[in-house]
Amino acid sequence: MARFVIAPHMRLHEWVAEEKGYFADAGLDYEFRDELRSPDGRRHDLGDRVGAYQTIEKGRTSDVSCACHWTVNVAASVGHGKLFADCYSVAPAGIFVPAASPVASPEQLAGVPISVGHQSGSHYSTIQALEQYMPIADIRLSFADGLLFRRMEKLIDGEVPAVSLFSGPYYFAEQLGFRKVIDTTFMMVSMITGQPDPEDVRRYFGALRRAQRDIDLRPELYTRHYRNEFPERFHAVMDTRRWGPGERLVFEPYTKGVFEQAFRWIADREIFPVDQMGAGRYDNAILSLA
Repeated sequence: MARFVIAPHMRLHEWVAEEKGYFADAGLDYEFRDELRSPDGRRHDLGDRVGAYQTIEKGRTSDVSCACHWTVNVAASVGHGKLFADCYSVAPAGIFVPAASPVASPEQLAGVPISVGHQSGSHYSTIQALEQYMPIADIRLSFADGLLFRRMEKLIDGEVPAVSLFSGPYYFAEQLGFRKVIDTTFMMVSMITGQPDPEDVRRYFGALRRAQRDIDLRPELYTRHYRNEFPERFHAVMDTRRWGPGERLVFEPYTKGVFEQAFRWIADREIFPVDQMGAGRYDNAILSLA
């Protein structure tokens, strides 16, 4: 049996579980593979219209990965792995503008280019938040500014007018004085790739549950782990003591009703071509160990 591959994904849990030995305590024979760290953050800069769905479609190398629930919903519907239905997570997110920006309310974002990742959580959640204020035709999404860290850099460097951020970059933008125009917090789920031993999957999530409790109890002890994935150019000015806990795991089921509602939402907004949506059948798309 191959070793279980664990790859952090811009949240604290895997780092905390590794630091505190929870994976080993669970009896997991694993490899901890940091696929996102790079000195300049360029591993996140995959180009125009390359987002979470495209990386899943290409094939992720860890046994369990994480992405927004919309992307995993569609990916699982066409056979790119299984959506793990025994828990989900919630990631704080928002659309940020420079402090001096004339944009002061969500309505004023109409026609303003907002940097997001194509078919990633920032893409869907920006539409979900702003369609309360304007027709979808007035929501101008920019996919040309890279994934999370690259578009954060462009905001800091004054190259883009508005950016959707979550996780560590969300807190860093707050620290630097960028202004959040609207909250876009969204749901994430895990994707099971290949055929890992179900008991290993159970051990993995058991370790993350312990890590979540630690983060809930003393978040200030663990926010330093955000540095592990940030471009080095920002390390000297990052004050992670001011940052929040970020993504939170919720050990409740991602139900059939939620799955079908999300699938219809994506289809209604034509984010994917019809022939790329799959059947949207919950029982075929999910893995549950409950």
